[in-house]
Amino acid sequence: MFKRSKEPVVEEKPNLTKPGGKGRPTPTRREAEAAAKARAKGPADRKSANRQTREYRAEESRKIRQGMKNGDERYFLPRDQGPVRRFIRDYVDTRFSIVEMVIPLMIIGLILGYTGSSALVQASSIVLLATVLFVITDMFWLRFKIRRELKRRFPDASLKGTTYYALTRAMQMKFMRMPKARVKIGQELPGDYDR
Repeated sequence: MFKRSKEPVVEEKPNLTKPGGKGRPTPTRREAEAAAKARAKGPADRKSANRQTREYRAEESRKIRQGMKNGDERYFLPRDQGPVRRFIRDYVDTRFSIVEMVIPLMIIGLILGYTGSSALVQASSIVLLATVLFVITDMFWLRFKIRRELKRRFPDASLKGTTYYALTRAMQMKFMRMPKARVKIGQELPGDYDR
């Protein structure tokens, strides 16, 4: 009757986390080194590693192509960077070139050559020869015009490699050119390319 009743004593654990702390204990050096090695190792099998590498390269390539299509100069190759190269691209893209018609004319010439008729074979030879002559004439004319314009617009810039750059761009069909054309055929070029 006069017995004391004992209430169960609940021990409270002290709160070891400090305000603003990370809420977990710091790993030991051995644990940290093991985790770093596991992360650096990558996938365990070769197929998985190769797949990851291919996916990464494809994604990077897609990003670079998209940047080139959008005209973002950060993604251009070193040969395409700078105001001189930008002007050359625009100059080539504003003019209609016979070089763009080379592939269709060559196909027509080959088709005429395989018909069997001697008159059509002769016409094929004339078409192919005329195409080559037109292309050579057009390339010399482009070189002359673009060098004169470059000297006028960029008097202090080095013109080394500009002719080759212009000719290689002109020899591609317009829809295949990279970086993509910013101007249309016959469009007036801006006066300032220093931006």
